[in-house]
Amino acid sequence: MSDHNPNAPDQLSPDQLSSHPRALSSAEDAPPSAMAPQAPPSERQRMGAIRDEVNKVIVGQGGVLSGLLCAFLASGHVLLEGVPGTAKTALVKSLAAAVSLDAARVQFTPDLMPSDVLGQMVFENGSFRFREGPVFTNLLLADEINRTPPKTQAALLEAMEERQVSIDGVPRLLPKPFMVIATQNPVEYEGTYPLPEAQLDRFLLKLIVDYPSEEDEFNILVRHHGGMDPHDPIGSGIRAVADAGSLAAAQAEVQAMTVEDPVLRYIVAVVRATRSSPSLQLGVSPRGATALLAVSKAWAWLSGRPYVTPDEVKAMAKPTLRHRIQLRPELEIEGVTTDLVLDGILSQVHVQ
Repeated sequence: MSDHNPNAPDQLSPDQLSSHPRALSSAEDAPPSAMAPQAPPSERQRMGAIRDEVNKVIVGQGGVLSGLLCAFLASGHVLLEGVPGTAKTALVKSLAAAVSLDAARVQFTPDLMPSDVLGQMVFENGSFRFREGPVFTNLLLADEINRTPPKTQAALLEAMEERQVSIDGVPRLLPKPFMVIATQNPVEYEGTYPLPEAQLDRFLLKLIVDYPSEEDEFNILVRHHGGMDPHDPIGSGIRAVADAGSLAAAQAEVQAMTVEDPVLRYIVAVVRATRSSPSLQLGVSPRGATALLAVSKAWAWLSGRPYVTPDEVKAMAKPTLRHRIQLRPELEIEGVTTDLVLDGILSQVHVQ
């Protein structure tokens, strides 16, 4: 087991992290040389610069932003769960602006059709042509995805997994990078369609968007009083500090991270423990194990380490696995949560 202090900032999961002074510091934090020209920022410094830019608009959601950066680095999709008004849409817009990516937002409603998301064939000037839907973008915000029927929810499955859509039997590749960030409201259940397990499993992370602290909420009011428009990230001063090329380079560095066999076996042990837990009726699939490996590598890379330790696995276990397991109904009625069960599993499973 690693001897790092579990209370250190880089041991906290994206749900808990509000800042990361060492790994996510921007390039501007390094003292420039008085004689030599400043070296170009590393890919890790670019990730820190993204955080700095997004923080010009977003207050108090540093943990969620860290999780989104991990998902970017691991080429995965994210499910955000939180009550309305907690800056989920503004966060996605600000992130897209800081990374110079195209973004689109779809409000999922009960009458939304698959063609409204994917696109459709239209007849114009004597011939048919394909009109692209909003899914043909880099960053798709699927707002309140649980308010649309399963037929439309399922329309995202191929796009999320294969990075392509098929219309009239013709596959059409989506832009690179491509990421779906879906939101759902944990409070209102009337008129909603819970996501099936097959689709939940395709989200790399499920992040909880909580209310800001008292001080953060005060700062939000100060910024709004000063005229900040969260719906206009460019007007609020956000500048592009990375692009698709630098993101691909960072993903390659994450992929090359060292992971020793004991850490791999620890991931396997955690995942298999969910399948035998008496509190769960559905454990984590092998896809969940590969997801936990991918985000652990991303989190270790953001932490400035050249290798993955069990601490990264523990830190990312709940965001990665909480939506891939199902509680037994009697425990759910008693108020037990998936996070509590995962805490228990993590305390019982040890590194061999």
